Amino acid sequence: MRLTAYLIPTLREDPAEAEVISHRLMLRAGMIRRVAAGIYSYLPLGYRALRKVEGIIRREMDRAGALEVFLPVLSPAELWRETRRWDAYGKELMRMQDRHGRDFCLGPTHEEIVTDLVRREVKSWRQLPLNLYQIQTKFRDEIRPRFGLMRGREFGMKDAYSFDRDEEGVQKSYATMFETYTRIFEQCGLNFKAVEADSGPIGGSFSHEFMVLAETGEDLLLNCPGCGYAANLEKAEIALPEEQAGAEEHRPVERKETPGQRTVEEVSAFLECGPSQLVKTLLYEADDTVVAVLLRGDHQLNETKLKNYLGAGALGPASPEKIEKVTGGPTGFSGPVGLDGVRIVADEQVRHLVNFVTGANAADTHLVNVNFGRDFAASEWADVKAADAGDPCPRCRAAMEKVRGIEVGHVFKLGTKYSDAMGARYLDENSEEKSIVMGCYGIGTGRTVAAAIEQNHDGDGIIWPVPIAPFEVVLLTLNVREQVLMEASEKLVGELEDRGVDVLWDDRDERPGVKFKDADLIGCPVRVVIGGKSYKRGEGEIRIRRTGEQSAAPLGQLAARVEDLLGQIQ
Repeated sequence: MRLTAYLIPTLREDPAEAEVISHRLMLRAGMIRRVAAGIYSYLPLGYRALRKVEGIIRREMDRAGALEVFLPVLSPAELWRETRRWDAYGKELMRMQDRHGRDFCLGPTHEEIVTDLVRREVKSWRQLPLNLYQIQTKFRDEIRPRFGLMRGREFGMKDAYSFDRDEEGVQKSYATMFETYTRIFEQCGLNFKAVEADSGPIGGSFSHEFMVLAETGEDLLLNCPGCGYAANLEKAEIALPEEQAGAEEHRPVERKETPGQRTVEEVSAFLECGPSQLVKTLLYEADDTVVAVLLRGDHQLNETKLKNYLGAGALGPASPEKIEKVTGGPTGFSGPVGLDGVRIVADEQVRHLVNFVTGANAADTHLVNVNFGRDFAASEWADVKAADAGDPCPRCRAAMEKVRGIEVGHVFKLGTKYSDAMGARYLDENSEEKSIVMGCYGIGTGRTVAAAIEQNHDGDGIIWPVPIAPFEVVLLTLNVREQVLMEASEKLVGELEDRGVDVLWDDRDERPGVKFKDADLIGCPVRVVIGGKSYKRGEGEIRIRRTGEQSAAPLGQLAARVEDLLGQIQ
């Protein structure tokens, strides 16, 4: 492809709107252009990279036995009302009415539509298992679209849905998709990690996120260097604390005046104890029921863990008025002693604490030397602490570390959440009616392109992994006015294309410096130069974008040499 016949409007300066590296470089390299907040046009170079990613996805999904479909973007509200997500999904759901006043939405995901399709067409156990997938545009009315393709209102996604007879079947489908996603991201040339994750508004019992690891990633995850366990912060578990040998004896409870001391830092300083020796009592409303949560003073609550543990549909901090009504004291002085009739959930990390400090359920007052069992009883124990770097791994107890990543894929075991709600049932071998068991599996196609750039760049521009590079080779003809150089370049383009290599030929009448800068910005894995001193020696220059390694080869051997290099740097 001749650059003079191509549209690559590169920019010299960083656009003011760009917030992250991928956004900045995709704009500068002429890959995308903004239409409105969170809505972008793909230009030819960006679309080529997107199609490379989609090609890998299609190949691996087809290999896994999934069948490609194409479902409508526009979804009738009655399907969403069947699953109760029309209201539950919130303001991110882009809603509209047709000329007859009927409600529709632009699909952010397609569980309802695909379940409706399957309930109409699948009646017998003989038709299962089934896996349907599509690559299509999705819409979510993000409150603050940002980061270019990372968080837009319109975005590309590969979404797949598996349908099985039973739990054993969905386990197999989930495992197949997990392996398929692993192959997809490996073939994209990305450094990634699969982490345990919360299912969020999609629902379901179990899920994993596929994270591209990058220092600029917007997501934090915990990784165990010992055994490889990994989870996002919402899901990350912590090993149970080990009981300390020779724990101190229980001392008598004392009531201490703590005027104006509300925060953990203030109270621990006033009472001359460490924050880890203070147990804070947090009052939450879970579906209109008040729950007291006990947490170590130096720890933070993971509300997602708590919500999942309680099985609550809605969860939020209790109001100051509710706290005073339940405890008899103001906010900042709540404690578990004497908290009758309230469900108390204690975090596992406080299980072995003795002689600790709590609020006294009275203004300006705390209790010291409080102990479990003697002074109060926790209703139940749960892991509700927000995991952090240094916490012990739940699998091997090694200290976990925080790393940054970008979510590009998510796999869920849905169970019968949607099939029960929508009546997607089948007759088994004994003619008994049963609910279809489902899974769903998504990949953000544009996010994958952007994440690849976040992970692969330097100060000069993009460094594409070979499999998803828009062009594998950029050929620079230094002086297009010399006919002999143009003829040699054209011959090389033909030889490379005959070998199946995608070539972008920079045949512009521009200074060499401009061509070199644009080549680095666009980031093709291999750069070839025809012209200058090397041409006088009958050679062409080759440079690997990632390493900067340079070499030369005779003109007649250039194509073969480039093909070999591309195989080596896959």
